Amino acid sequence: MREENYKKIMVATDGSELVKKAVNSAIEISRLSGAKLYAVYVIVPATRSPRDFGWEKTAMEHFRREGELATAFVQDAAKPAGVEVESVLLEGHPADKIIEFAEQQGIDMIVMGTLGKTGLDRFLLGSVAENVVRHSRTPVLVVRGEAPK
Repeated sequence: MREENYKKIMVATDGSELVKKAVNSAIEISRLSGAKLYAVYVIVPATRSPRDFGWEKTAMEHFRREGELATAFVQDAAKPAGVEVESVLLEGHPADKIIEFAEQQGIDMIVMGTLGKTGLDRFLLGSVAENVVRHSRTPVLVVRGEAPK
């Protein structure tokens, strides 16, 4: 099965266990369609404070490293399937950056999990997947992850 409509597929990852199922789905769709896969991680900038004692730089380095690990996981998982993966780290509001990247790069499909944010984080930030589905002009496949037991 070769689907000619998909040349560029994007998988949004936050590195959580809940996203692994979405990563596997994105890899399989990419393999079947011959599409290039973009592994995208969005770094949420640390809030600036007038009393910044250097913690912001340390926090951003930590988040960048988390992003590198999350996208490296996608690359490693895609190797056996022979899928080409490009890792992309963005900075800003996750839903906005995911949509913006998809539009700028001509992405044919966004694949994402329900992402790992829960509880207060989800309430404060809103659901990233929900916002992407509501506002993206690019088709979105949301894959429900399984919570670790």
